[in-house]
Amino acid sequence: MSIAEKATQVEKVFDQLDSEIAQFQAMSLLHCKFGCGKCCFKPDIEATILEFIPFAFHLYKSNQIEIWYDKLTVNESPICLILNPDQSGTGLCSEYKYRGLICRLFGYSARTNKYGKKELITCQIIKTEQKDNYETAERRVSEQGGVPVMSHYYMQLRNIDQELATTFLPINQAMKAAIEQVLSYFAYREVD
Repeated sequence: MSIAEKATQVEKVFDQLDSEIAQFQAMSLLHCKFGCGKCCFKPDIEATILEFIPFAFHLYKSNQIEIWYDKLTVNESPICLILNPDQSGTGLCSEYKYRGLICRLFGYSARTNKYGKKELITCQIIKTEQKDNYETAERRVSEQGGVPVMSHYYMQLRNIDQELATTFLPINQAMKAAIEQVLSYFAYREVD
C-alpha cells in the first residue's frame, strides 16, 4: 500500500470518528470550552506513527515537510509542536484537520473496562463545568453505548498498517517518525 493510500485510509477512519463524535456531542451536549486546549499542554501525550501519516503526507505535498522535520528535530519540548497557544478559536491546534487519533478521541470517547462496560473518558473541566450533562452522558454511555470506543479506532488503524499503528511514542516523536516514513517512501519515487 502506498503512502497516499495509507493517508487516505487513515483519513477515512478519522472521518468516521468525527461523525460519531458529532453525534455523541449532539446527544450529550458536551463540548470543549472555547479557546481551552488544556489537554494539549500535557507533556506525556503519546501517539502512533500511523495517525500522523496524513499530516506528513500533507506536508510533503505542500512542500513543507523539510521545514517541519527540522522543527521537530531541534524541538526539545514534550508539548505538541502543532499546538499554537496564540491561535484564537475553539481549539489551539494549528493543523486541526491533521491532528492525531488521540487528539480526536480525548474528551468524546470511551474505554471498555474489565467488566465490559463503557467508561466515558473526558477532561476534568468538562466533568466539573458541565456536570449535569456529563453525568447524564456517563450513565447513558454505561447503559447504552452511543460513544466512540478508543480500542475500536486503534484496531482500525492496525488493520491499515500493523507496524506503524502499534508503537506509541511521545507525540512530537510520532510526527517526526511519520515524516521520516513519507520522506523514505518518496526518496526514490515520483509523487503518487
